[in-house]
Amino acid sequence: MGKLILMRHGQSKWNELNLFTGWVDIPLSTKGIEESLQGGTLIKDIPIDIIFMSSLIRSQMTAMLAMSIHSSGKVPLVLHPGEGNLEEWAKIYNPETEKTCIPTIRAWELNERMYGELQGLNKAETIEKFGADQVKLWRRSYDIRPPHGESLKMTAARSIPYFKEKILPFLKQGKNVFVSAHGNSLRSIIMYLDGLTEEQVIQLELETGVPVIYSLDQNHQFSKEKTN
Repeated sequence: MGKLILMRHGQSKWNELNLFTGWVDIPLSTKGIEESLQGGTLIKDIPIDIIFMSSLIRSQMTAMLAMSIHSSGKVPLVLHPGEGNLEEWAKIYNPETEKTCIPTIRAWELNERMYGELQGLNKAETIEKFGADQVKLWRRSYDIRPPHGESLKMTAARSIPYFKEKILPFLKQGKNVFVSAHGNSLRSIIMYLDGLTEEQVIQLELETGVPVIYSLDQNHQFSKEKTN
């Protein structure tokens, strides 16, 4: 059986400041660093064969921090396909060293929902300006998007196909996969895994830095595991 570990990134600096972030590339806060390390302690004894993360730094920091305390001692190796010399010149020439690395893939398809013209705005001030009901619609409906932004439905339209095409094949091979991503991209994937309805997924809350773990059995059925 392959194991799937999903982890929402730790608190970012803009989470801390109560700002809409979306695709703005903001790093973790001090609390987010601590959360990522705490999440790492919950998965440190699970062998990991491959890592996926979004193209945003808060997702990447979370993955690296969590893996920094992994009991295997293996090192995430970020791959750079199609990036010219960065791909070509990053070749490892020692097979024994290569065995100590975990292939790590960045994918924009796993990015957070893009919040359009809300990005950079304070959430409380946005409620004062547009009203709580309107902001709730932008944030918590399935198919209503903020001005020039993405709805959860649009986020799912990129994250679920990516999961099926790029991540699921590794799980079917019996590999253990660690995905460090964002609240809405992960909610979309969990919607697929758990068969949630549109109404159910908008109620789903994911804690920052807390892993959600699934096992895939021989019949290709997912089951959620408990984390300590």
